[in-house]
Amino acid sequence: MNDYLVKALAYNGQVRAYAVRTTDTIREAQKRHGTWRTASAALGRAMTASVMLGTMQKGDTTITVKIEGNGPLRLILVDANTTGDVRGYVANPHVDLEAKEKGKLDVSGAVGTEGSLTVVKDMGMRDKFSGQVPLISGELAEDFTYYFASSEQTPSSVALGTLINPDDSVEVAGGFIIQLLPGTPEEVITELEAILSIFPPVSALLAQGLTPEEILYQLFTEEDVTILEKMPVQFKCKCSKERIEKALISLGKAELREMIDEDGAAETNCHFCNKFYHFDKLELEKLYEEAT
Repeated sequence: MNDYLVKALAYNGQVRAYAVRTTDTIREAQKRHGTWRTASAALGRAMTASVMLGTMQKGDTTITVKIEGNGPLRLILVDANTTGDVRGYVANPHVDLEAKEKGKLDVSGAVGTEGSLTVVKDMGMRDKFSGQVPLISGELAEDFTYYFASSEQTPSSVALGTLINPDDSVEVAGGFIIQLLPGTPEEVITELEAILSIFPPVSALLAQGLTPEEILYQLFTEEDVTILEKMPVQFKCKCSKERIEKALISLGKAELREMIDEDGAAETNCHFCNKFYHFDKLELEKLYEEAT
């Protein structure tokens, strides 16, 4: 099964739902960044939430999610768009804390319980929308739930799961977001709260092989769920050598000349995908000529 996301309605259109499998996507992130178990779990949760948030937007909007906490990870940064592309990294990939009860990875300890979650939406216009909330648990699902309620005034329930094997590989990853639409009756809210309070961890359902649709069918009923759209999800970075060339040109002639004279070459890498780009002396000379 490839990674994909579903958008749906339930309770006769009174509840909006998103569910996603991100297993291969988070495996790719883990492989590129060499993250250890707890770091992989935190990055997986952040990327899973962000890819769902990205697909909630319209047009060519891209979002950037920045999670800054007082834990050893320090920073998680994720980009996502409306078509299911997502990329992300952690400032300190080598974090693996002692597990909590029942072997649960200590994501809150890695992220920290003090800090902020910031979402920046770039709609291709001059101004960008930015919303920020304090971290309330560091477990991330609760933090995104608080973001939706506080910054977007949308009552939501966010579930995120990343199951990591002892060898640091990713077994499964995914999640769901349930949102109440305006005018949802109180009895529907009460029923949903009761269901969610006893619902199994999403990672356990994914490990059993359930699809995103089947997770929603368990939350509601198959008859009550209307699937609106399915879309593929993937780790995809928008970096390229051409983008790096433009960045080097923007440094100006003086700095480029210093690179050429002192090092005779340059190498840089993309934080999001960890890909390295090398420029030899001839390439730098060409960029020097193009610089203004």
